[in-house]
Amino acid sequence: MSSTAAAAGGAKTSWPEVVGLSVEEAKKAILKDKPDADIVVLPVGSIVTADYRTDRVRIFVDTVAQPPHVG
Repeated sequence: MSSTAAAAGGAKTSWPEVVGLSVEEAKKAILKDKPDADIVVLPVGSIVTADYRTDRVRIFVDTVAQPPHVG
């Protein structure tokens, strides 16, 4: 168990090891530790609700994967 384990129950609450991975790889790693996770992918800086849900994990991304183009 990592240092990101919650005090009550020992469940992980953070996944610093997925920084730099693709979204799909990150989801896979998170779901391995927390199979019931409701994973939400959002752009960095997105406005989010302040409610705390133990089943939700937010992944914030900011990388452009392909050149933008008109069309």
